[in-house]
Amino acid sequence: MILAQSLKVRVLSCNVALSLLCILPATATASASSATSASSAPTSATFTTEPALAKRLDSAIDKAIASKKIVGTVVIVAKDGKIVYRHAAGLADRENNIAVKPDTIFRLASMSKTIVSVAALSLIQSGKLKLDDPVKKWLPDFQPKLADGSAPVITIRELLTHTAGLDYLFSESDGGPYHKANVSDGMDQPGLGMQENLQRIASCPLLFSPGTRFHYSLSIDVLGAVLEKVAGKPLGEIVKETVTGPLEMTDTAFTVTDKSRTAVPYVDGATEPKRMGEAEIMKSKDTDMHFAPARVFDDKSYPSGGAGLVGTADDYLKLLEAIRTDNEKLLNRQTMFFLKLNQIGDLKAKDSPGWGFGYGSGVLFQAEKKYPYSVGTLEWGGAYGCHWFMDPAQKLSVVELTNTTLEGLFGKYSKDVTNAVYDFTPPDSK
Repeated sequence: MILAQSLKVRVLSCNVALSLLCILPATATASASSATSASSAPTSATFTTEPALAKRLDSAIDKAIASKKIVGTVVIVAKDGKIVYRHAAGLADRENNIAVKPDTIFRLASMSKTIVSVAALSLIQSGKLKLDDPVKKWLPDFQPKLADGSAPVITIRELLTHTAGLDYLFSESDGGPYHKANVSDGMDQPGLGMQENLQRIASCPLLFSPGTRFHYSLSIDVLGAVLEKVAGKPLGEIVKETVTGPLEMTDTAFTVTDKSRTAVPYVDGATEPKRMGEAEIMKSKDTDMHFAPARVFDDKSYPSGGAGLVGTADDYLKLLEAIRTDNEKLLNRQTMFFLKLNQIGDLKAKDSPGWGFGYGSGVLFQAEKKYPYSVGTLEWGGAYGCHWFMDPAQKLSVVELTNTTLEGLFGKYSKDVTNAVYDFTPPDSK
């Protein structure tokens, strides 16, 4: 057994094993199941092989649309590699009465992080990059400082696990450093270049010494810039070569492949969701979230590794199934093993206990009565109104995409879909 060296983050010793494994060429250790390729889109809005599941999910979806909580949605459920439910409902464009279809393209926002993290692991696995490489090795000018003026070393591992000390503009109050520097969170400022945003981020003080805390941040945007340096090509090409190409995720990219199929985004309103404007600012408590929906149509916008991808539900299901089945088209079995583990030790990743963070998503490492998930479940979502989870113990993958911020991410609708999949009643609702 390989012993871990002293790390700033109290992570599992298996992280060190991954560092060693990943400098070796990727080799097949055993035959792995292929990821499930989603079948062609059905002609009807609903497809199911399980009537009871369909009844529960249809009810949750219908209620959310009837009560004007969401505008449009696609939900897909796969069990043991087979799609057992697919439903497209509501409107992709309410004002023009255009219905959502199974192949509607949605803005994935932070669901991009899982894909770009997998791309990074692919480069690590091939020996082109190491988890403990200093970021400054690849980005010499990116050296943000602590409040005391010192510039600590930030590693690739810390970018992947959101322990680098970076922030998001939407996480701070008005007038904070990221606001003053006009940092982009990767969903606004169409046409902004990557180098410019890196300079803005680096001008802001770190929140803490790298590796000492978990704080959700722009670290995957910085990681995207590192990957470009490592591979010598644009991030979009890297993602296509390592993830979307091998899995035939043909509609997933940093710019829209078919504008006519792209859902119009909406934002939660007092009585019904409001269509987003060209520069939408969503106020929430002491923070604000900035959106520019047209960003995905501007190929001059930097490819935001943390928030910039668009895609379809069927595409994303292919990714989840590839991870669930250890599909070696994506990564070898050893790397997949570490991807699914909590990588931040006992650092707190969510308000709820039991949740850690792996490479690209949250990881449930301890059973919680208020969740229906099995231990080992991976989960994440995106601010434009999307959510997914993959429960290996139940051989279950679920993708829920909407065009409604923030209801589709962590509102009642998203929770109702999850509970309907499991036929679960939360303890606090009894």
